[in-house]
Amino acid sequence: MLQIALPNKGSLSEEAVNLVRAAGYACRRDEKDLVALDPDNDVEFFFLRPRDIPVYVHSGVLPVGITGRDLAQDSDTGVAELLSLGFGRSVFRYAVPRDSVLTPDRFGGLRIASSYPNLVRQDLRRRGLEAEIVRLDGAVEISVRLGVADAVADVVQSGRTLEQAGLKIVGDPVLASEAVVIGRDAESAQAPAIARFLERLRGIVVARDYVMVEYDVPRAALEQACKVTPGIESPTIAPLSDPAWAAVKAMAKRKQVNVILDALAALGAKGIIVTDIRTCRI
Repeated sequence: MLQIALPNKGSLSEEAVNLVRAAGYACRRDEKDLVALDPDNDVEFFFLRPRDIPVYVHSGVLPVGITGRDLAQDSDTGVAELLSLGFGRSVFRYAVPRDSVLTPDRFGGLRIASSYPNLVRQDLRRRGLEAEIVRLDGAVEISVRLGVADAVADVVQSGRTLEQAGLKIVGDPVLASEAVVIGRDAESAQAPAIARFLERLRGIVVARDYVMVEYDVPRAALEQACKVTPGIESPTIAPLSDPAWAAVKAMAKRKQVNVILDALAALGAKGIIVTDIRTCRI
């Protein structure tokens, strides 16, 4: 039986559960559940603190889990990232007082407050710097005002909380994070049960980036239309009862769909339909 760790709370939890359910697994039904059994798929889910999941996976207690890339790297366990999932995106960055001229390359000897001490330590090492890291469990943005730190390092989404605390973001992002599937090492993805789990999730993740576009187009414009919607390998083309027209069907990037619609309409395409894709294998 494959045992999988999922986040029990926080911003990653709900989306992770929804993704696993969309992949065909019977998952958590109640927030109080700590364990959920899916006998049809021979899988058992364990709901753990996202920060603890890399520890369980690294130790071999559980073979695979979903957590944030930032938490996996901050754990300093060396777990392998098997699949990025496209949600829970954030950026790990430094911030200093609004009127400060400090930059990350000048942090040597200063005090840096963070809930991710190992991420900070790893970045300082890359910069060839040494600094005092003040570990806090949360609300790091207030640490400068309270006088326990000179700068902070934290996960940022909008940056509004830092601004409200009188801070400004400095330097390039240290890490771009999102939800990921982790294993003890890269080879763990080859295990049949884990490979099946990854392929199911990958099918959902890829499908979220694509739509199916179907339309009728004059044969005189067919070649140009196929350039607009080339599909994955090539579009599906079918004849219509009117020999002057053809039906085309192709997958297209969701973000490009409105530009594609404009281009197809300009070529004289009719009956253009865009539908969501639940899952796919490419």
